[in-house]
Amino acid sequence: MLKKHLLITLIFTSAATVLLAQPQDKAQLEKERQEIQNELKQIQGMYDKIKGQKKQSLGQLNMLKKKISLQERYINSINRELKMIDDDIYLSNLEIYRLQKQLDTLKSQYARSLVYAYKNRSNYDYVNFIFSSTSFNDAVRRISYLKSYRNYREKQVNTILETQQLIAKRQQQQLGRKQQKNIALQSQVKEKTVLDVQRKEKDAVVSDLKSQEKDLQKQLAAKKKRDRDIKNAIDAIVKREIAKAAEEAKRKAELERKNAVVSPNVVTPSSGTSTVKTTAEKIEVKKTSSYLDLNASDVKLNGEFQANRGRLPWPVDNGFVSVHFGPYTIEGTDLRDNNPGVTIATPSAGGSVKAVFDGEVVAIHNYGDGVAVVIRHGKYFTSYSNLSGVNVSKGAQVKTGQAIGRVGEAQDGSGGQVDFMLMIEKNNVNPEIWLRR
Repeated sequence: MLKKHLLITLIFTSAATVLLAQPQDKAQLEKERQEIQNELKQIQGMYDKIKGQKKQSLGQLNMLKKKISLQERYINSINRELKMIDDDIYLSNLEIYRLQKQLDTLKSQYARSLVYAYKNRSNYDYVNFIFSSTSFNDAVRRISYLKSYRNYREKQVNTILETQQLIAKRQQQQLGRKQQKNIALQSQVKEKTVLDVQRKEKDAVVSDLKSQEKDLQKQLAAKKKRDRDIKNAIDAIVKREIAKAAEEAKRKAELERKNAVVSPNVVTPSSGTSTVKTTAEKIEVKKTSSYLDLNASDVKLNGEFQANRGRLPWPVDNGFVSVHFGPYTIEGTDLRDNNPGVTIATPSAGGSVKAVFDGEVVAIHNYGDGVAVVIRHGKYFTSYSNLSGVNVSKGAQVKTGQAIGRVGEAQDGSGGQVDFMLMIEKNNVNPEIWLRR
């Protein structure tokens, strides 16, 4: 029996903890769902502009895939809400059970006190109980006991009434939770229907794109050449900057040696001979993993850039990643590619492209149908390509969020597009994990 009571107490304590945490979880779910809805609305607006095109495009496929991904996230949030409601109902049932057991115990105790009072209902018994005291103090204690007993019975009644009210309140809350569950289930069915429509639409686009494989291959080849040209340009810039930094480090070390002062003769007590030490002998070249980390300003910039990992602003105000970093395959075809950065789709061309961090414009590369801007942030380099125009010049110092150019048109006419790369010296890294989520 004791173990059973301990188990019920433990379950109730856990239930209370979960119930207290749920309002915050529900608020977080609602916030997440609102963000998904806003993003879906934005992408739907972009999709509506190209939906009527006679020829299906890769941009259209990417938008549909993004919509499906967001729709799946939305349904998952509904599923999490349903699980929370089910957990809430289960834990509330446990609490109602505990309260009911408590009410039964209270009623039993009150019934025993009533039986006892009935058996001793004569006023003579109370008077006799008091006057049979052995002393005055004993009589006072007996009067106090009778008052306490009467208060105890009144408290029993109040506790029973409060417990009954609490049970009624919990049962009413259960009805509300069940209504919430029904609404969530209806929403789940509705959103799954929308997801099915989106998947069918995507399958139709994939089927149409199969017949355009040659055109898509040309688009990929053009992008691959552009990415390769930009990568080679950045590699050359990095090589040049490293050479400059290495030469500067060598020059500083040589200057320190030339300016070294010879220390006075020091006579050793044991031999009487003198030894000459110079500060030049004590000079050590600073060890570092990168020549681009030698300059004091670069060290500071590198540290600040690293500290903002996951918090860098997006290079555009409105857009989504249509092609992620790394290897990818165009669905329904044999076409494959390896994206050195991320491709960001925007509602239309002409919008501002902004620097994601403080730095220096080290290159402006014109590759025919677009422009790329490369900015150095210490040993970090960011590249913004497929721009229709630029607002900065080589050597200019830029600040975080400063407009550096304008979004160019996507190759397939599906809106605007910016290709964004992030490199640590010559190594490409995934920009998404550095950008603000």
